[in-house]
Amino acid sequence: MKNNLTTKIFKYLAIFSLCILLFLFFFQVIFLDKYYEWTKTRTIRNLTNNILITENSSSLYNKLDKLSYEENVCIELIDNNLSSLYSSNGKACHLKTRKIKTNFINSKKKKATYNLINPFTKERNIMTATKLSNNLYIFISASLIPLDSTISIIEEQLIIVSIVVLILSIVIAYFISKRLSTPIIKISKAARLIAKGKMNTKFETTSDIKELIDLTNSLNDMKNELEKTEELQKDLMANVSHDLKTPLTMIKAYAELIKDININNKEKTIANLNIIIEESDRLTNLVNDILTLTKVEKGLDTLQISSFDLVKLIDNVINQHNIYIVKGGYSIEFKHEQIDSLIIKADKKKIKQVIYNLLNNALNYTGNNKKVIIKLVNMNNFYRLMFINSGKTLSKKETDHIFDKYYRSKKNHQRNIYGTGLGLSIVKQILLLHNYEYKAISEKGKGTTIYFDIKPN
Repeated sequence: MKNNLTTKIFKYLAIFSLCILLFLFFFQVIFLDKYYEWTKTRTIRNLTNNILITENSSSLYNKLDKLSYEENVCIELIDNNLSSLYSSNGKACHLKTRKIKTNFINSKKKKATYNLINPFTKERNIMTATKLSNNLYIFISASLIPLDSTISIIEEQLIIVSIVVLILSIVIAYFISKRLSTPIIKISKAARLIAKGKMNTKFETTSDIKELIDLTNSLNDMKNELEKTEELQKDLMANVSHDLKTPLTMIKAYAELIKDININNKEKTIANLNIIIEESDRLTNLVNDILTLTKVEKGLDTLQISSFDLVKLIDNVINQHNIYIVKGGYSIEFKHEQIDSLIIKADKKKIKQVIYNLLNNALNYTGNNKKVIIKLVNMNNFYRLMFINSGKTLSKKETDHIFDKYYRSKKNHQRNIYGTGLGLSIVKQILLLHNYEYKAISEKGKGTTIYFDIKPN
C-alpha cells in the first residue's frame, strides 16, 4: 500500500487503539490477581495504622469490631504469652497461626507480612503482624477470594469490547485521517502547479486547524515573493541588457566615426575617444557593481572594522563629485550643525561606497533645481545621515521597493547620470551587514529622503 499521508495517519491511529486495548487486557486479566493481592495488603496495613492503642479498652474494642465488620477481616490482640485480649469473628480467624505468632514475637520485629493457605479450603490469606507496645501485638488477617471466575468473565467481556472498539477505531481513524490529510494534499497539489510555472495558483484550505491555516498563509506569502522575484529578474535582464547595449553601441559608433570620418581631425578624434573611454568606464562600473552585489548577497565579503571620522569621509566623497557638480550644474549642501567630527567603528571602505551610491542616487533623481542636501543629525541615542533630493514624489509602494535591484525600470529605462542602477541594492546589503536601520521617505513637495542610522561608539 502506498505510504501516503492518509494511510500513515490511519495506521498510527489504529495502532494506538490496539495498544490501549492490549494495555487494558494485561492490566485487567493478567495482572488483576497480583493487583488485588497488593491492594488487599495495603488495606490491612492501613487498618493497623488507624488503630490507636491510647484509647481505653472499651473504645478500642468497639473500633476493632467496626473495622473487622466493614473490611471483612480478622483482628486479634495478644500479649507476650499468646494470651488473646481481643478476637473478632471472621473467616480468616480460624487459621492455625500460633506458630507464626510465636516466631514473630521472638523475632523482635516491629512489622511483618505473611502469606497463608487455608488447609481445608485451599484459599490464600494474608496476615500482617504489628508490635504495638512491649507486651501487646495485633494480627490482622484477610482472605484472598479466588478471582478465577471473575477473570474469566472480564476476559470474555474484554474480547467483545475489543472487537467493538477496534471496529469503531478503524472507522474513526479513517475519517480523521481523511480530514487531516485532505487539506495537506490540496496544498501539495497547488505547490506542484506552482513548481510547473503556474504562478496564478493560490493556496487554499477549508481546515480550521491553526497550523494548516498558518502554513497556507505562509505559502501564499512565499508565492507572492516568488512572483516579485521573477518580475525583478525579468526587469534585471531588461535593464542590464539595456545598459550593456547602449555603451557597446556608442563605442562601436564612435570608433567607426574615428575610422571613417574624423581620423584627420585631431580635436574630434580626441572627443570621440573620450566618449569611448567614458562608455568603457560605464561598462566597467556596471560589471564591478554586479560583482560587488553578488559577493555581499552571498556572504563572500567580510567587514573590515576600523575607527574613522564620518564627517571627513562625507566631505571626501563630495569632493570626488566636484567634476560632476561643475559639469552638470549640480549643487551639494552638507549640513552637520554642531557636529564637527563623528568617530564611528565600521568598514570604512563599504560605508564610503554607501555614501557614494546614495549621493549618486540623489543626483540622478533630483529636481530641476539640481540641488542635493546631505544632513547629519544627532538623534540623542544615534546619528541619522540623510540624503535629500527635490525630485518627484514617490508612492509608498515605490519607496518600499526602492532598494530592489533595478526597480527604476518600472518607470522608465532612462540611463543614470551617475552609477549603474544597482547602487541602492548594494547600499541595502552593506547596511544589513552593519545592522544599520535604513528607510526611504517621499513627501509631496519635499522630494525623496533616504537615510540610515548609526550608533556612535
